[in-house]
Amino acid sequence: MLPDTPAHQRRSGGFLATEYNTERIGMISLEEHLDSMTTEGELYERLEDGSLRCYACGHRCLIKPGRRGICKVRFNEDGILRVPWGYVAALQVDPTEKKPFFHLYPGSDTLTFGMLGCDFHCSYCQNWVTSQALRDPASNISGNYVRKVTPGELAHHGKIMGARVVGSSYNEPLITSEWAMEVFKSARAAGMEAVFISNGNATPETLEYLRPAVRGYKIDLKTMQDRQYRKLGGVLDHVLDTIRLAHEMGFWVEVVTLVIPGFNDSSEELMDTARFVASVSPDIPWHVTAFHQDYRMTDPDNTTSSSLIRAAEIGIEAGLHFVYAGNLPGQVGPYENTYCPSCGTLLIERLGYVILGYHLLDDGICPKCGSTVPGVWYKDASQVRTGSAADLFSRRPRRVSSI
Repeated sequence: MLPDTPAHQRRSGGFLATEYNTERIGMISLEEHLDSMTTEGELYERLEDGSLRCYACGHRCLIKPGRRGICKVRFNEDGILRVPWGYVAALQVDPTEKKPFFHLYPGSDTLTFGMLGCDFHCSYCQNWVTSQALRDPASNISGNYVRKVTPGELAHHGKIMGARVVGSSYNEPLITSEWAMEVFKSARAAGMEAVFISNGNATPETLEYLRPAVRGYKIDLKTMQDRQYRKLGGVLDHVLDTIRLAHEMGFWVEVVTLVIPGFNDSSEELMDTARFVASVSPDIPWHVTAFHQDYRMTDPDNTTSSSLIRAAEIGIEAGLHFVYAGNLPGQVGPYENTYCPSCGTLLIERLGYVILGYHLLDDGICPKCGSTVPGVWYKDASQVRTGSAADLFSRRPRRVSSI
């Protein structure tokens, strides 16, 4: 199955270089176009010399007047932090399992929106067209997908398309937190829950800012080697701290590790990863997903199903209760399913994004032993949408074409 990537980006992923199509916006640069869709940020402090300190992400950039943060989309204009506002560059309704969230409204759909920019520069990024805008000229094609929109319009489209959840993804949502929160307020007023799909390079201030609206927080734990994290533009401890703090603060956290041959797939490193997650809580779902060659990382082989099964087995050995192997439906044995950690009963049977069988009772209760399974479940189990193996290729993203 495809990763959490917008459909238009998958089509353009083979482009090596593309000039920005200026016909849609006039003869201005992508940077100028994005700068015209900004507002004053909230996640920063002003300094005496006109500089400012942005704390939307763990970089905590010191930004002098006229300069930009590492993400390229937050900038200092006369001592005021300007941040992205009022547009999307990717928008579709995805299966919630695609985020991936396996313990949050199974079988539901998530209206997923993204903007442009990122605080990392991962060489294997599967969303590089949107994430590396203003950093890599080959990503300038992303300007063609920018659409102005209001939070109310997004909430409206989520409702009419049957979404139970709204999520910020495709670029790094931390750097567009102010816009995401405005969208989430409208979505929650319309009866939807909100989730973040993030690299986890957060700050305590931003988590506090998000907490009133965000129910689920998916965090990538890319490697347990700080040296490797720094190659991607991050710091390992920042991500580990985010996982700990997000769990302590009551977000529903699920952790994802993209298993990359030769980068992070040794048994020792996978065990370190799993043990860390288990040390925070053995009830945090850990997803080990398959790498495929993309962007600038084309040397490693694609991840095999046997490698994912090995990683999942390591997670169970480390004491995790819920370990899932993703992206290769039907090839990873029991590691698509959810089992009761108390009695071993099969609770949710999956094939890719399809729920083949849902056996939890209302509010996530095991029908055999009566244990409450950790997660965000439907209060009424009959609301869960199930399907069959024939739905594997029809349970897929749906474009929102009317904005």
